[in-house]
Amino acid sequence: MKGTKFGIKYPKYLLDDNRSGVKWAIIGVAILIGLVSVVYTNSLVEDLAERERQQIKLFAKGLEFLAQVENSETLTFLMDHIIEANHIIPVIETDEKGKPLSSRNVKIPKGVNEDEFLRAEIEKMKLIHEPILIEHLPDLRIYIYYNNSILITQLKYFPYVQLTVILIFLVLVYFIFMSYRRAEQNSLWAGLAKETAHQLGTPLSSLMAWIEHFRIDEDFDQEIVGDLEKDVQRLEMITERFSHIGSVPIPKPENIFLVVSNIISYLKKRVSTKTIFQIQTTDENLTAQIDKALFEWVIENLCKNAVDATSGIGSIDISIGLSKDKRKIQIDIKDSGKGIPTNKFKTIFRAGYTTKKRGWGLGLTLVKRIVEDYHKGKIF
Repeated sequence: MKGTKFGIKYPKYLLDDNRSGVKWAIIGVAILIGLVSVVYTNSLVEDLAERERQQIKLFAKGLEFLAQVENSETLTFLMDHIIEANHIIPVIETDEKGKPLSSRNVKIPKGVNEDEFLRAEIEKMKLIHEPILIEHLPDLRIYIYYNNSILITQLKYFPYVQLTVILIFLVLVYFIFMSYRRAEQNSLWAGLAKETAHQLGTPLSSLMAWIEHFRIDEDFDQEIVGDLEKDVQRLEMITERFSHIGSVPIPKPENIFLVVSNIISYLKKRVSTKTIFQIQTTDENLTAQIDKALFEWVIENLCKNAVDATSGIGSIDISIGLSKDKRKIQIDIKDSGKGIPTNKFKTIFRAGYTTKKRGWGLGLTLVKRIVEDYHKGKIF
């Protein structure tokens, strides 16, 4: 475990975000739905735009015919069914010099110069549609400029609005699902840990009774009693650690250097003598609010992994100091092993991941939970 580092905020803490491929899958589905919607809506927009082009052509022909017809019934039909029927398509009529003559369905704001506003609208319309020429009289040329109706404009933006709504909905569903899943996992972890602590309680009580029995037996080797007592104390410590999982931690100010030094002293007697431990610190009096039993578990687990990484022959260097912003205590554990592949940096903290032939792959998962959930720190 080359270069494992974690920090405890001093006095507050950092949080790290968990990421999952599920999130990208959800976003991918939402984008796919949005793309299909965009393609389909664009097809509808093109159909509607073509219909509007035909309407404007008919509108232009009606105006052209209006200037030539004299029959009153025909005039009424043209006005009612063709010219006045256009209620949605913005239209501006100009002379051959571009001077606006009249307009339909163009909303002119109050307080602006009508001629200047219409000329500006004409420039916009030129970018969208070619004008239609009307020849009322031999010496008069009228141009019809028009824009897409508000319906087409709304349809163009509708799929993007729809995609945004879908994304927001799916993101909310994702976070609700992840929160529920995390709560369920936490409940499972806590239940398993407390049940383990409960199950250890009975044999521990029995062992303590046997130790007392052997202690008063003068014929029994008292040196063995001492060793048994140390093992029982070790089991008591493990039981205490498990009992703290799932409970509300009660952090107390502890000297970090002293806590780490004590756990290393304990480990030195239980690992290969060819493993060299070194502890360095910028300040031996650094303190932080921690749950000592759980914090010792973190250091022990990381160091045991480091021993495994060096096959019991190598060095393990531990440095303790303040971060650059002076608000966090940073502990860096480095070993002389072969290190962790870059693509496994996040995987190693997942439950079930292990490189050992025996083991459940839960050690680093617990370490991450203790550092981040119980101490609000960060480990990487």
